[in-house]
Amino acid sequence: MFKSIQYKLILFICLLIVSVTALTCCVIYQQYALAIISGISVLICINSLHRHYKKFNSNILFLLNALDNGDYSFHFSENNLSRREKELNTMLNRIKDILANARKEVIENEKFLSLIIESVSTGIIIMDDFGRVQTVNGSALHLLGLPVFTHIHQLGGVNENFPELFRTMKTGDHQQIVVTNEREEMQVSLRLSEIKLKNGRMKVITLNNIGNELETKEMESWIRLIRVMTHEIMNSIAPITSLSETLLSLHKTPLDEKSDENLKSNTIEAFETIHSTAKGLLSFVDSYRKFTGIPKPVVHSFALKPLLEKVVHLERKSIKENNIKLQLIFDEAGIELFADEKLMMQVLVNLMKNAMEAIVLTENGQIIIRTHKQTAGQVTIDISNTGKPILPDVLPNIFIPFFTTKDTGTGIGLSVSRYIMRLHGGKLIHSTSPEGWTVFTIISPSK
Repeated sequence: MFKSIQYKLILFICLLIVSVTALTCCVIYQQYALAIISGISVLICINSLHRHYKKFNSNILFLLNALDNGDYSFHFSENNLSRREKELNTMLNRIKDILANARKEVIENEKFLSLIIESVSTGIIIMDDFGRVQTVNGSALHLLGLPVFTHIHQLGGVNENFPELFRTMKTGDHQQIVVTNEREEMQVSLRLSEIKLKNGRMKVITLNNIGNELETKEMESWIRLIRVMTHEIMNSIAPITSLSETLLSLHKTPLDEKSDENLKSNTIEAFETIHSTAKGLLSFVDSYRKFTGIPKPVVHSFALKPLLEKVVHLERKSIKENNIKLQLIFDEAGIELFADEKLMMQVLVNLMKNAMEAIVLTENGQIIIRTHKQTAGQVTIDISNTGKPILPDVLPNIFIPFFTTKDTGTGIGLSVSRYIMRLHGGKLIHSTSPEGWTVFTIISPSK
């Protein structure tokens, strides 16, 4: 179509050149009648060029202005026109139809996304850098207890600290807040992500009511803890009760010289048993005190490699005695942790002892300690061993305080280690490698 317009313009220009040339020749040779005719031809060509150019520009400008204003109701006439003009209007109508269909598709997608946002139970808030709320769904309004939410300042009516908290959150931040209304107190988790759009940067904040999940997990933890503590305490009290009943029965029986000797012997044996049982119970209570008495971490930056080498040195004797092959692998030199060095050493020693105990009965046991610095700045420490894997029915309980499958031990090593990592804002997780190795991974948060 554009080629047709170009051909028409070229034709007009050629006619204009011919007319101008004819006019010039007529003037030179004093053929004034022909000169007037040539002049008229020149004016007609110029006027025709101007008219077609103006109409073409007018249609293009009308199309652009209408599209800019969101008006797609217009239609360029395609009847009673020259072939060239009809081609032009057909092309403009096609452009309009393509853009109208694209706009319709965008509107349908927006409606679909709006329906999804309103349907999910997760609260969603989208706001700009100035605190103006662009989008908010019903779940977010319900969680915050607001009928309308248009600006971050309105959060001050829920809690005076919320506006500053929402304003200063950064990408990847995960916060927990308490929202109190007339009926209940809700535990709400916040997570923020950002996206750059044409109109600027937008913050997307998601809100989830985690109160029910926390209560369920808390109740499950209490039930498991009480079950373990009851088991330990009953195991200690049962022999004491039995021996006490036996001694009472013996003392109520009339004694002769021989019975007196038996009573003395039984009494000594009973008291020895009671004493050892009481010591075991005291040790159990002391381990509980240690678990609840972990201090708040005093964090600072320190090199990871010397710390791991120190842990290996402490356990070198046991490693050698049990013929264990140990490897230290640093994926990156000079990795530093931002943590409490003493508490981190306690975690590493606990995991090393567990790894060695797991492979004591195996031949050619191996332990591999590998460090890695992730792109987000987090540091991971994998402690892998070739020992017997943890049984599936035991696995859910390994981080429960005082749970143990060993004949000796308090069962607080893993639970204390995980608790220390949580105090640091990190994690301690268990996994199994593709080769079947048992792996405990320490995830230390970035500085």
